[in-house]
Amino acid sequence: MSFRISYAPPADDTLAKMRDGETFRDAMARTLGAEPYGHASSAVKRERDRREATVAGAIVLYYVSRSVLTVTVVRLVPLP
Repeated sequence: MSFRISYAPPADDTLAKMRDGETFRDAMARTLGAEPYGHASSAVKRERDRREATVAGAIVLYYVSRSVLTVTVVRLVPLP
């Protein structure tokens, strides 16, 4: 079972500015798309479906919708 990755407008804008955007998208599909509760992610404020992880050199804040198998990235912060 894999999760679809979607990006909220602010995260999508950041992704569009990243030099290695396609590499990042591939890494997201392999990691969080395969298992959004794994990949050394952590719950934010003890909310199971509100999570944070570091993927391919970026901090990713996202929500998991188990009922529709979707990971929604709401904030993306590339690391220097």
